[in-house]
Amino acid sequence: MENPYESDRLVNEYLLFHYGADDEVLPWGFGPREALRFAARTVAETFAPPAAGRALDLGCAVGRSAFELSKTCDAVVGIDFSHAFIAAAQRLKDTGRHEYERHEEAARFAPAVAEVPAGARPERVAFEQGDAMDLRGDLGQFDAVHAANLLCRLPEPARFLARLPDLVRPGGRLVLTTPCTWLEEFTPRQNWPRGATLDFLQDHLAASFALDRTQEMPFLIREHARKFQWTVAQASVWTRR
Repeated sequence: MENPYESDRLVNEYLLFHYGADDEVLPWGFGPREALRFAARTVAETFAPPAAGRALDLGCAVGRSAFELSKTCDAVVGIDFSHAFIAAAQRLKDTGRHEYERHEEAARFAPAVAEVPAGARPERVAFEQGDAMDLRGDLGQFDAVHAANLLCRLPEPARFLARLPDLVRPGGRLVLTTPCTWLEEFTPRQNWPRGATLDFLQDHLAASFALDRTQEMPFLIREHARKFQWTVAQASVWTRR
C-alpha cells in the first residue's frame, strides 16, 4: 500500500495543522477553537514544568512539536517515517519558512507560509527519517520523549512500546497522545488492543513507567475551508521509574 503521508496533499494539510494561524485553519466565527494549535499544545500542556535536557519527538511529522521542545531543551531529535514530512521540517529548520498551498474548495488553493515559531531554537533540532518500530540503536537516552498520534498508525505498536524504556532516562518523562483510531489499513487487527487503549499502554509500560495523569486533547485538521476532522486524543503522561 502506498504511504499517504508522502503525498503533497498531506504535507500541505499538516503544514497548516502545525503552523497555520487560527483563522487560516478555521475561517469561521464559530467552531471548535479549543482544538486548534494541537502540535504546540501537546508540548505546552503535558510537559509542565517544561521539558529540559535532551528530547525526542517520535512521529514528529512536519516538526512543530520538535521546535516547541527546542525552546527549553538543549537538544531535540525529531523522527518521522515520512520522507516528505521530514523534508518539510528540514526546510523550516534551514530557512525558517516553508511556502505551501491551503485548500479552499474544488480546484481552488490559496498560498500560505509556515514559519518556525517564535522562541524556537532550530539549531538545537535535528530531523531524520526513521521507523518508530525499528529505531537506530545509537539514539541514546532522553529526558523527554514525545509521541503524538503515532501509536495507532503503527503495524506493531507493542514493538514500539517495548523500546521506550531504553529511550527514557530514569526520572524522565514520556508523553503519548492517541485518538485510539485503530484501522486495519495501518495496524493488523491481531495487533490492536483487546480492550481500552489506555489499558494496553498500562500492560506494556507499567513495569518501567508510572502513569502520572491522562488528559483529553481535541484537535482539528482542515481538509478544505468547509471540511474538517475534529477528533479527541487521549494524552497520557508517564515518568520513567
